[in-house]
Amino acid sequence: MGIEAATVHETFTKMQAKLSKVVPEVELRLKAELVYEINRLKKERGALILGHNYMEPALFHTVPDIVGDSLELSRRAAETECDPIIFCGVRFMAETAKILNPSKTVLLPAKVAGCSLASSISAKDVRDLKAKYPGVPVVSYINTYADVKAESDIICTSGNAVRVVQSLTSDRVIFLPDQYLAANVARETGKQILFPRPDDASPQGNVMIGWRGACEVHERFTVEDITNIRTQFPGVAVLAHPECPPEVVAASDFSQSTSRMVEFVRSSTSPHFLLLTECSMADNIIAENPDKDVLRLCSIRCPHMNEITLEDTLNALRNNEQQIDVPADIAARARVALERMLAA
Repeated sequence: MGIEAATVHETFTKMQAKLSKVVPEVELRLKAELVYEINRLKKERGALILGHNYMEPALFHTVPDIVGDSLELSRRAAETECDPIIFCGVRFMAETAKILNPSKTVLLPAKVAGCSLASSISAKDVRDLKAKYPGVPVVSYINTYADVKAESDIICTSGNAVRVVQSLTSDRVIFLPDQYLAANVARETGKQILFPRPDDASPQGNVMIGWRGACEVHERFTVEDITNIRTQFPGVAVLAHPECPPEVVAASDFSQSTSRMVEFVRSSTSPHFLLLTECSMADNIIAENPDKDVLRLCSIRCPHMNEITLEDTLNALRNNEQQIDVPADIAARARVALERMLAA
């Protein structure tokens, strides 16, 4: 995926050809030197750069060797022989790469790069739920930190959550921590979603026990947003991430993982497209599909994804900055849950 190291001018020319619709020329000129140096040093070190779909366009389209959603990047992180792995994504993603490939050096080009959703639940919270509902399998979204994964039976992504839940033999499932993804998956799997209070009795029947966590980006989209856009752009195809509220997903035309959203835009003949997800992803799709009319509706740029910059990616390569380490006992248990996901 990354632009081959050439001269800085050649790098700028390639960036301008792809990104002129979404990135100002002055910014491209400033960033071309960084891109050139990253690609040169990456080759010299034998490094692998992974880029999540939410990276800003000047990074996403230039330096990653592999781009995609969290499921695709998890698979590729587990398979690679490259060292180091630079993960242009948020911290829980880099932790996942380290868990799946523990012998490799994994670098995160940011000091924090957290996640509001991952921070909404702790390992103790999961242990308390397991004590309250003994024997009920715990499905945790990949947007969780390593200690939460270690307390889980199996991990899922937005792209395989339905399949993971359907792979379990239990009618009752604990699904953590995104309340909206849980509700959307419950609907697709025919389960009743419940958010029990501490004093509630253990629910019976075909139920999904949820948690009140949410993504600070996706929870902001509304049905009113969709209604307004449909009025202005008849025939628009509305794509909503499964972390959006259920009523937003129900009002959209398509709801799946970020990679599946990219595939939808590529293959669809709709006159317009509206993506209800992180802002930079729409810009990345515009750059990749200049013939498509992708509408911008940016409620908020994810502040955590926005921490990943070309400057810090270069610093990570030069200085091995922000090495990711996961305690061995936590990593071993989390790996079991992740490998179950990859095998599901």
